[in-house]
Amino acid sequence: MHSECDCQGPRLIAQREFVCALVAIGEKLRGLATKDLKVSALYAELSLLNLNLPARVFLPIFPIPFKHHVVRIPHTVAAVLNSKDKAPYLIYVEVLESASPDSSPNPSKRLDSTSLRQTRSEESLPTFCRSRSSSVKFNVNGDSDEDIWSGVVEEHTTENGPKSDETDSVYIAAGDVRKRLSQQLTAPRKTRFNKDPDDPSASVLKEPFAEKEARIKANSPYGHLPNWRLLSVIVKVGDDLRQELLAYQLLRQFQTLWAEEKVPLWLKPYAVVVTSNESGFIEPIVDAVSLHQIKKHSQMSLLNYFIKEYGDVNSEEFLSAQENFVQSCAAYCLICYILQVKDRHNGNILLDAEGHIIHIDFGFILSSSPGSNFGFESSPFKLTHEFVEVMGGVDSDMYNFFKILMLRGFLVARKNMDKCLELAEIMQTGSQLPCFVRGSSTVRAMRERFHLNLTEEQLSELIDRMVETSMNSITTKIYDGYQYFTNGIL
Repeated sequence: MHSECDCQGPRLIAQREFVCALVAIGEKLRGLATKDLKVSALYAELSLLNLNLPARVFLPIFPIPFKHHVVRIPHTVAAVLNSKDKAPYLIYVEVLESASPDSSPNPSKRLDSTSLRQTRSEESLPTFCRSRSSSVKFNVNGDSDEDIWSGVVEEHTTENGPKSDETDSVYIAAGDVRKRLSQQLTAPRKTRFNKDPDDPSASVLKEPFAEKEARIKANSPYGHLPNWRLLSVIVKVGDDLRQELLAYQLLRQFQTLWAEEKVPLWLKPYAVVVTSNESGFIEPIVDAVSLHQIKKHSQMSLLNYFIKEYGDVNSEEFLSAQENFVQSCAAYCLICYILQVKDRHNGNILLDAEGHIIHIDFGFILSSSPGSNFGFESSPFKLTHEFVEVMGGVDSDMYNFFKILMLRGFLVARKNMDKCLELAEIMQTGSQLPCFVRGSSTVRAMRERFHLNLTEEQLSELIDRMVETSMNSITTKIYDGYQYFTNGIL
């Protein structure tokens, strides 16, 4: 079937250039020495990229949440993420939802905010100036996107213009004021992170996405449009993300299996798009910060942070967050054991606003591990005493529930082992990825970790031993210490 292109130009060329431009920014950031320089360069490069927007391009994350056009990238809310040698960066992208991106008209460029008047044509400009004089004061030195787009218009009335007092009054009911004040007083007060030159992404990631979206929308020249949306993406250069993509596919498989069997284990697979053997795009996990950032900026233990975020240990919000923590911790412990996920320092483990923990960065799985496969992280998975403390301690019901969830999840995974192994076998054939450095023995070792020879009672005993071993692992403590002294990760 032949399809006609109505855009009057070669299709997908703009999209390719958009992707190349984002990757090129990551390449430039890699060569800079300090985070301050990287942040400044990121702001400058995104400002230049904005000169070519809006355009008939879309954000390269699949599955695409909805068809859209990219109209603007607010550069002052972008962030350079923590990485010792690389410079992955996070951007928020304003888009306009479109039913048919290939044929719908490209949105026109807007340089005015909702508080500024539309620019007059050159022909009518002298007449307009004679009838009305306006002075616009801009603040171009602010740090926030709100400062940059804010403007104050001072209008002077002439004989042909409207009087300054002829404006519509806005009335707000007293009941609405009381309702808003009540909501502010009763709402839980979440911890905010201050801006840190050594960790510029912490304050950006800690801000709730809904608040960030509302703030950007209010100060965007496109925010008044009904089809305006805000998306985000992480651009990563210098790493082969095909291994991350394999991890995403495996996590999705486990997530589906547990959901079908009604096992309340919680995972958050994030989408990955590979653009080359050293670049790609990653779906960000919103409303989540790393355990390292929590410990650094709050100066608290994990349990005390939970109490500050969610209230007293007997409050409904705390108990809900604790249950979320247990369900996600059990799921990722199984994933880390079956897939042999390594490099589990606190910079690679996130905590979201609902209390779930989320593991990221699957650069070391199956046969590969840090330090030229030295195999230093010998524990089955990462389970610290702080994690158990959040659960209520080793004598608590939630701790026992955690081990029950692990057993139930393990039984379901074992029953559907072939569905998980198929993905690894397909990727292993002819692969040069580090996770398959041991060849066919990699998949064979993964098969053995399902322990088909054990009865359910023996499997329960195995889980008890793995939990105990992981919780008291000396290598986990030493590896965390090594990460602190070499990379400053708490």
